[in-house]
Amino acid sequence: MIFVHSARHFSTVRFTRPDSVLRRRRFRVRSSLPFGTEKANYYRELEAAVDAVERACALCVDIQSSVLQRRVVEKTDQTPVTVADFGVQALVSLELGKRFPLIPLVAEEDSAFVRSNKLVEPVLNAVLDKSSCAENPWTADEVLEAIDRGGPEGFAFGAQPATYWVLDPIDGTKGFVKGNPALYVVGLALVVDGELVLGVMGCPNWKNDISNKSTSEVQEENITPPGSGIIMVAHTGCGTWTKRLSSVLNSTAKMPYSWTQCFVDGSCIMEEARFSIPDSDVWESFPLSSLFRSTNADSIDQGEILLVKSCCGSLSKYMMVASGVVSLHMQRVKVHRVTKAWDHVVGIICVHEAGGKVTDWKGDELNLAADEVGRRNIYPSGGILATNGTLHNRLLEMISFSSTVSRKFYIN
Repeated sequence: MIFVHSARHFSTVRFTRPDSVLRRRRFRVRSSLPFGTEKANYYRELEAAVDAVERACALCVDIQSSVLQRRVVEKTDQTPVTVADFGVQALVSLELGKRFPLIPLVAEEDSAFVRSNKLVEPVLNAVLDKSSCAENPWTADEVLEAIDRGGPEGFAFGAQPATYWVLDPIDGTKGFVKGNPALYVVGLALVVDGELVLGVMGCPNWKNDISNKSTSEVQEENITPPGSGIIMVAHTGCGTWTKRLSSVLNSTAKMPYSWTQCFVDGSCIMEEARFSIPDSDVWESFPLSSLFRSTNADSIDQGEILLVKSCCGSLSKYMMVASGVVSLHMQRVKVHRVTKAWDHVVGIICVHEAGGKVTDWKGDELNLAADEVGRRNIYPSGGILATNGTLHNRLLEMISFSSTVSRKFYIN
């Protein structure tokens, strides 16, 4: 597929801006990739995605350390949103839109919250500070339009296979607004003709030695050490890779761009595996609790599994599976709550390209086109299971058996 590149695909409405804004420093990012164009059909798209996510992560870090993080509002589902959520969505939308104006964006937010909560100015300032268009800065109208480009009214698809970006501006906002080093993630993926082809996740608070700690220990740390933060990329047929974000977040750093390929862990029996579930859930609410007790101790007794909890429900759970920090992650589908595509799509390709597998609890791949109009919702049966691949089929059998036993027990 050939994508059309253009300079700008948004309105050209302008207004006068103070000189201090026009003199903003230009935020410079280089985005070399760990593989060449001969292997990656969507190299240019991935390069643009990496650039956009790096800029977005820098925006998040700046806002979290400033007074702007206090500007928090709640959506109708009681989840918090911040200047950073809207700023990231606008920034990524603008950066991708100027290079790929014909590719729609599916994202979480819309500008109604920005307008009604008087967040236009702080969102605009946050975007301009990290934009690649310093010499020709975006206007408030363009930023609001860019947010709406990814909103529910931004684009209507249809039954045919579609091409579109999927963005989660900040997955793990609850941790982000607390100001602690929770593993919030900026996640971006590209679907081409219905096929998931690339993904990029940026996690500013990821620590270099995270593999030696439980996720709860990571979240309880008070200081993020130098060199922390990673960006993870995946491209179909090219694997999953990570590099440090420090050279992007610290404008004075002079570090080489070194990529490391990621692989899922090699656990092949339950006693060796590291299980992960959302931090808002308890083990007893999962079907496997009828077969195994959970523990977080160093030693595992018979009938026990080692359990860690993912931080704030963010996309970091997929990063942990893809990098081998945990062997698998289980997530239940909750009643009366729709599963959103942006909470999972980018994680799916990162785990898959690292050698793992992601399905629902019946073993079916997640249908990204089930929501024909908006491509915003997915409908997994029972829950979502992301694993190292080796344990996948065995876990599906156990889930099915445990669920059957539980239903019989309940009926009797």
